[in-house]
Amino acid sequence: MMMPGGLSDTKPATPEVQHIADQVKPQLEGRVNRTFDLFKAIVYRTQVVAGLNYFIKVQVSDDDYVHLRVFEALPQEKQGPRLDDFQTGKTRDDSLIYF
Repeated sequence: MMMPGGLSDTKPATPEVQHIADQVKPQLEGRVNRTFDLFKAIVYRTQVVAGLNYFIKVQVSDDDYVHLRVFEALPQEKQGPRLDDFQTGKTRDDSLIYF
């Protein structure tokens, strides 16, 4: 069981996590003024807050990765995932940590 506020262990991305990443892709592209042909979720971690934060490592080219922090509100809020923060210029080996 995960402690509220703490980050889960790093896990391989699931189809659900890929779907979340795909939903915030336009938000990221707008903020970095770039489009991504490749956008593959690799690994993720979660943090329980008043909803759920997803920390997702996404491959955007052969050797270029971005880290996303995506907030997903509680189901009764009826909101889609929101890109709260991101880090560019990451590598496959960079740890996925809180930011």
